[in-house]
Amino acid sequence: MLHKMRLNPEPFAMIENGSKTIELRLNDEKRRMVSIGDTIEFSETDAPDRKIRVEVTALHSYSSFRELFAELPKEKCGFGTNETVPDDYMDSFYPREKQEKYGALGIEFRKI
Repeated sequence: MLHKMRLNPEPFAMIENGSKTIELRLNDEKRRMVSIGDTIEFSETDAPDRKIRVEVTALHSYSSFRELFAELPKEKCGFGTNETVPDDYMDSFYPREKQEKYGALGIEFRKI
């Protein structure tokens, strides 16, 4: 199955150069449709014609982004190895109520 998702320029570039291999999303109804082996087509928000396709290799489901950040390698999620991720980091992307309702999902992938 093909899924389409949009990305800001910085994470798009990190996926493009291979430094980011886990995308962080709310584990809502749309993301629960994603399965291992599926294809995701990322498009850049500022340049929608720029696209990258990846194959989903693993799904990491957590009750919160805090739990996700404690378990998954930060560098695969687009952060520096020694970087501390603030507890409210994902609040700028998803309202806290939705985070509590749906939980967090790390979508691991490889470029195709």
